[in-house]
Amino acid sequence: MDKKKIRVALLAGGRSGEREVSLAGAAGFEAALDLEKYELRRYDPKTDLAQLARDADEIDVAFILLHGTYGEDGTMQGYLELLDIPYQGAGVLGSALAMDKNMAKVLYRLNGLPVAAWEMARKEDMQEPNRLLETLQFPLVIKPIREGSSLGMSMADNLHELREGLRLAYEHDSEVMVEQFVGGREITVGVLGNEELTPLPLVEIIPGEEFKFFDYNAKYKKGASVEICPAEVEATIAAQAQEYAITAHKALQLRGYSRTDMMLGADGSLTLLETNTIPGMTPTSLLPQAAQAAGLNFTALIDRLLELALE
Repeated sequence: MDKKKIRVALLAGGRSGEREVSLAGAAGFEAALDLEKYELRRYDPKTDLAQLARDADEIDVAFILLHGTYGEDGTMQGYLELLDIPYQGAGVLGSALAMDKNMAKVLYRLNGLPVAAWEMARKEDMQEPNRLLETLQFPLVIKPIREGSSLGMSMADNLHELREGLRLAYEHDSEVMVEQFVGGREITVGVLGNEELTPLPLVEIIPGEEFKFFDYNAKYKKGASVEICPAEVEATIAAQAQEYAITAHKALQLRGYSRTDMMLGADGSLTLLETNTIPGMTPTSLLPQAAQAAGLNFTALIDRLLELALE
């Protein structure tokens, strides 16, 4: 008798500014999924939420491959909880906390993790931003607090760029943070597991020379950035970064997997930037590269994430 296949609902597309990134990830996921073990159904939350609810009794597990708002922020997780469908990754609370860059930094700091100084902007700062310079100094990074893929993010070296950066960020979100720029090498550390957490090898990201930082184009334009995995850092620094990634994962109440980005200074110091609860999932994305270096190919990584979802 044939072993019954696990019925997987793949949720991809959605309504955020990262829709195209989500669809690219879904294509990679479909190509790598072991169809001997799984039966796959696709749903686009932009159009298919009612159908997903109708089909809920016929689904064993969902894989959320949505980035940004209405996917990574706890809303889709809450919908699946109501439908009683298990899913991979962080729950409602963890998703919402990690998505809110201000709340995430507050929790990092409470857990003894090193972060750059920051201030929450006010709408009037777009006209007169000098208030922000009482505690911060140029260069500065301006970020909408609930966007991913560096959408709406910019850097400022002077008052004009700060005003423009605030205007851009406010086009993407009603809340904006201004953060002290931290130089150095950008690294990212994946974590896998529910109760038992396993840190993955570090990945270093080197944006092309034309990019001021690892922005949307540097992330997704073919050949725009170089990634080195495992990152060439001292063993003590690698161990510290992995420990920080696990602490961040726990501080934000995450489960299943996460990927925490940090900067490595020339003096060996680490500064946390943010934690991704649904990291990119094409075979060449950062978390799958790290999993590959740890001996889990893309198909095995998907298997592991679905196992963790069903635990």
